[in-house]
Order: sequence, then structure tokens, then C-alpha cells
Amino acid sequence: MTDCSSCVVRNRAICASLDADELLLLGKMGRRQRVKAGHTLLWEGDDAPVVANVLDGVLKLVVATADGREQIVGVVFPSDFIGRPFGKTSPYSVTAMTDAEVCIFNRNSFDTFASSHPDLQQKLLRRTLDELDRARHWMMLLGRKSASEKVASFLLEMSERLSGQGCDAGTLDKGFELPFGRQQIADILGLTIETTSRQLTKMRAQGVLDLPSRREVVINDRAAMVVMAG
Repeated sequence: MTDCSSCVVRNRAICASLDADELLLLGKMGRRQRVKAGHTLLWEGDDAPVVANVLDGVLKLVVATADGREQIVGVVFPSDFIGRPFGKTSPYSVTAMTDAEVCIFNRNSFDTFASSHPDLQQKLLRRTLDELDRARHWMMLLGRKSASEKVASFLLEMSERLSGQGCDAGTLDKGFELPFGRQQIADILGLTIETTSRQLTKMRAQGVLDLPSRREVVINDRAAMVVMAG
């Protein structure tokens, strides 16, 4: 059982629409689980017996070709929902990029609960549509954008996701710390680590951003970054 009232993503997760009694029922179904970096929670094409809210950390969604080549098709953060409600198999693998914590539910039990709670179903629908929008954006990012556009687009999205939900532009510009290194950024964007590092160095030389450490990023000129993102 998990205590939903003390959940760190309580106001941002899909269960935010539930009242106290409903949260108590849902909490009895869930359990918190730590996921070590590199561990796979769900495998592409396999039965998907669980769904989960991300409480902490960052996980990647990966699809693979028959010969083993992989492509990261999405990245999920705290308050995001993973798994396939009302489905049987996972369309992608879900692997932790950092140490993470999830609130995990048996899929069948969650499906039964969701079926009797229209507000939760509506949240799931909205989340699905948001994911569809992100997937279309991702297709443009990977398929049509140049290396500089990819890196700029990625940093803008990370600033919004990692600096807190609903921040204003001034707060966002204070900087953020990436939860993964440059090699993982390169893997996400389909670039080499050399190209990724070269683009970051170029942006710093132009004064668009600062890199106080290997993972800390401070965007100095958001308008210029938006232009660079295409």
C-alpha cells in the first residue's frame, strides 16, 4: 500500500482528480518500487502486467529492430505515467536512465478502478493525447532537424521539464541540472557524443548558454535558443 496523500507528484499525476476516499482505494492497490539505472521495467512486445506513475528519476522509452538496433522514442519524468492501460503488451521497453522510483499498479486492477472513475479515464485520455503530440514533435526532431536544432530543442524541453511545472520564463532561465550525461543526450537525439559536445561548446561560445559543470545548464538567451531550435 502507498500513501497517496504524501505523494510528491500528487498534484501533477493522473490521480490528481481523485478525492480522498478514492485515493485511499487506489493507494491500497499500489506499491512504491525503486528502479536502478539501467534496469528495464517493461520489455517491448512482452506482456505488460503493470502500469505506474513516475515519482522520481528519468526513464526512457525504447523500440528496437530485429537486428538489435535501438531508438529512444521518448523520455519520461516525475508525474508522467508509464505502461499501457486497457492493453496487453507494451509497444516499447521502459528502462531507467537514472535511479528512479515509481508507484506501480497491477494493470488489471488499475483498469477495473479506472473503468469506474470517469475523471481518471479523462485524465488518461488527455495524457495519451499529450503523448501523441510529443511523439509527432519527436518525429520532426529526429527526422528533419539539424544537429544544432536537435540540441537546442532538447535543452528547451529539458528546461521546462526539469525546472518545475508551471514556472515562468524568469525561473526557467535560472538553470537546471541534467540527470544524465552527454553520451545519453547523444543517444536520445541520434547523434554522436562528439557532435553533441561540439554543439554545446558552440552555444556557450555564442553566449546563448553557460555550462557551469558537466550536467548543469544555464540558458542565458532563451529567445536565441528558440530561434536555434527552428
